[in-house]
Amino acid sequence: MREYKNGAMDNARWAGFEPRDGDVFVCTPSKCGTTWMQTIVANLIWQDGKFPGPLFAICPWIEATFFMPVDQMHAMLGAQTHRRAMKSHTPAWGIPWFDDSKYICVARDGRDAFMSWCNHTERMKITLPGERFSGDYRSFYKHWLGENNFFDVVASYWKVRDRPNLLLSHYNDMKADLDGEMRRVATFLGIDVAESQWPEIVRRCTFEAMQASDKAIADFEQIFEGGTKGFIFKGTNGRWRDVLTKDDLAAYDALLSTFVPPEAARWIEGGRHAIGMR
Repeated sequence: MREYKNGAMDNARWAGFEPRDGDVFVCTPSKCGTTWMQTIVANLIWQDGKFPGPLFAICPWIEATFFMPVDQMHAMLGAQTHRRAMKSHTPAWGIPWFDDSKYICVARDGRDAFMSWCNHTERMKITLPGERFSGDYRSFYKHWLGENNFFDVVASYWKVRDRPNLLLSHYNDMKADLDGEMRRVATFLGIDVAESQWPEIVRRCTFEAMQASDKAIADFEQIFEGGTKGFIFKGTNGRWRDVLTKDDLAAYDALLSTFVPPEAARWIEGGRHAIGMR
């Protein structure tokens, strides 16, 4: 494992993790649909929608240095008796791989992820190292290009896409056909859902339902201005078209091309249907 560490996360916190058969890891760059996919996985595990605690607590971000001490984290996971699900924002070569675990990578157009990151850092009440968005999109964009690990993460999972226990998903595909993408995830995880239950399970995973979830995901009032609706904000794509210049977009394309081949760039921008991925 390569070392990845910044003011909010440290992949050394994986040390001491004890895997179980069936563990699920949601692996994404920041602001690419992480919470959305976590909500999907949790609703497939708990099909009645009754989670045993807030989503962020029962399906934690292991690498987060601000969440809880690492020993406490491992003890909490060790005490769980249900099928476990966790998240990671680390590139594929910075996490352990277990043959009997399942990994889901969710990608999104980086420019959309950037716009969501602006809202995220502007509203965050927790003080963490790093620059925060203060209204100047272009200045913050240049910082994001150089400091965000978006490119490292999407490139790493694309390179290991042939692993049998890895599923590539995409924000666009979730928006276009949530029911279909959720069925794809359920099949990958080996989870059976009665046909009569699908409509309600899908409804609970819509953007509107997540916004109205109050504290089912986390107590966002404590950490974000605007609470749940401040964290699960717009969920729309293309807002960058109104704030980024041609030079900004050219810089993004040039940087992305140094990390991934053209086919991967098309997937990152448009989803699996953009490249005919099944």
